[in-house]
Amino acid sequence: MMDKIATLSSFVAAVDLGSFSAAANSLGISQPAVSQQVRALERQLGARLLNRTTRRLATTEAGERYYIHARDILERLAEADQSVRRFDDEMTGCLSIGAAPGFSEGLLADFFIGFQKRNPKLCLNLSLSDNFQDLIHEGLDVAIRLGDIRDDRLIVKKLGLAERSLAASPEYLDTHGRPQVPEDLVRHRYLLYSQLQTGHDVPLTSTDGERRTVRITPTLRANNSSLLRRAALAGLGIGLAQNWLLDPLVKEGQLEYVLPEWSYAPQPVHAVYPSNRYIPLKVRHFVEEISGFFIEQGAVKNR
Repeated sequence: MMDKIATLSSFVAAVDLGSFSAAANSLGISQPAVSQQVRALERQLGARLLNRTTRRLATTEAGERYYIHARDILERLAEADQSVRRFDDEMTGCLSIGAAPGFSEGLLADFFIGFQKRNPKLCLNLSLSDNFQDLIHEGLDVAIRLGDIRDDRLIVKKLGLAERSLAASPEYLDTHGRPQVPEDLVRHRYLLYSQLQTGHDVPLTSTDGERRTVRITPTLRANNSSLLRRAALAGLGIGLAQNWLLDPLVKEGQLEYVLPEWSYAPQPVHAVYPSNRYIPLKVRHFVEEISGFFIEQGAVKNR
């Protein structure tokens, strides 16, 4: 049994780190030992688990399925061992996290850095993309996602609602005028995030509950929120973003809220993880910490 655990450890480390030599360094054994253990595992299973190239190892279809189960087994064993140790020793191994680049700027970047400092034995693997990543295919333990989630393969934990507003640079507004009512947006340069479900429609709600929808013609469309925010800072037009990202820029005078008495619908923020996996302690602890962080910083509202 101990030999099997060592073999599984070598296989999982090789997949996580992308090479036999990196796995060997991580495990404190020789590179030939790791390679031999993985080959022996493949012979025992009668299936090829890894494709070897000069640059990197890659899992086969069978290898990807086996990796998910092997990692679960090792994580359960590690958690069993850690249950009788100090809490400080519990956060070890690798934690793969997916998040949107725009949402990972500012405070969230500081959170990731602080989380790693508080858990120095834990390796964070951050995958930043505006696209909804396939957690299972990408090998992610957890992802922070914005918007509605429609995927029954995932466990979803709602963290709160992020408020959103329109903003533009003072220079742009000085030149083109400040919209007074939502319909004024039609005559302005608009910076559109192309993955919004509302498309070219801008639905707004006033402070007294009145709702209006304006159909705009964008002058810039992009699927990257960071690029659009930089475009707004450069004076290219009016764009939409989460308030927790806009507030510091507004306070510094780099941006100005547009139609401040009208708001865009708040955006749900979720932590999601694969439903076919055991949820390890490090994932549960990460979600608990980031949930508290969002509330503490006022980034999301619990409603």
